[in-house]
Amino acid sequence: MANSFRDLRVWQQAVDLALAVYKATGSFPKHEIYGLAQQMRRAAVSVASNIGRKGPVVRQGVPPFPI
Repeated sequence: MANSFRDLRVWQQAVDLALAVYKATGSFPKHEIYGLAQQMRRAAVSVASNIGRKGPVVRQGVPPFPI
């Protein structure tokens, strides 16, 4: 059993994804750096962050998405 979220393989893969997205968006045209590239970077980091804090925040009265 994992002692920390950092021990989880899925979290490690999410961090690898974020790094890959940062590398890929680094070659985007300059006019996209604050548009699409920034949105992609935030989304990629969000995956690892949500896993690290044990899943997405579920708001009261709003059902989670089915998996």
